Amino acid sequence: MRVVLEIGDRSFTAEDLIPLMKQYQMLPKLAQEIIIDRAIAKIEYSEQEKTLAHNKFCQQNQLLTEEQLQAWLKQQDMTSAQLDQLIERRLKIEKFKQDTWGNKVESYFIKRKSQLDRVVYSLIRTDKAEVAQELYFRITEGENTFSELAMEFSLGSEAQTGGLIGPVEINAPHPQIARILSTSKPGQVIPPTRVGEWLVIIRLENYISAKLDQSMRQRMLDEMFREWLNEEINQTVSFPDNTPSAAIS
Repeated sequence: MRVVLEIGDRSFTAEDLIPLMKQYQMLPKLAQEIIIDRAIAKIEYSEQEKTLAHNKFCQQNQLLTEEQLQAWLKQQDMTSAQLDQLIERRLKIEKFKQDTWGNKVESYFIKRKSQLDRVVYSLIRTDKAEVAQELYFRITEGENTFSELAMEFSLGSEAQTGGLIGPVEINAPHPQIARILSTSKPGQVIPPTRVGEWLVIIRLENYISAKLDQSMRQRMLDEMFREWLNEEINQTVSFPDNTPSAAIS
């Protein structure tokens, strides 16, 4: 059987690759790509869209000259025709996303917005109740700034930034901290609160409302696409030899 892959002094035939794909759990990924190909089979695009997609790909990969492009193709072991297929497939996927979910982005964003809003906050954590209480009073009485005490007393990496964290999406911190931040007002210092092994003092610095700009719109399309793909995999893909399925991330 013909060799299709060589790595060092090892050669692999197509027959060799199937057990390896099972071993490294690559069959679920292959199934994902087959499902996508089936979904985008009838998607059409114009020559202008193809040219724009090709230019965008070259810019993103810093392939600004013909020499750079040819060197990249050689490194990837690809032909120009194969690159065209890759770019056109990505273009069809993006058009499929837009055709399928473009009119649902606004409602999906509204549903997700509370998790997409971002916060900047300050944090001091300690493992001693008496220390936490003293630090809280020193901050609220104006004896020291939050930043000064965080740098001196906080036991986490936030000490290096004077306690300042963010901006981060509001669901990124510990769930209990996220709940506190979601009900706080900027500048409000929250008394010492037990979070896991720590006692924490928190102050919300800024609340940044998520906006449906172009990058957020693309993110919402990508999320809906992944949700659809995971559902398709769960409903249509099976592995008779118990190869585990895997959700797209």
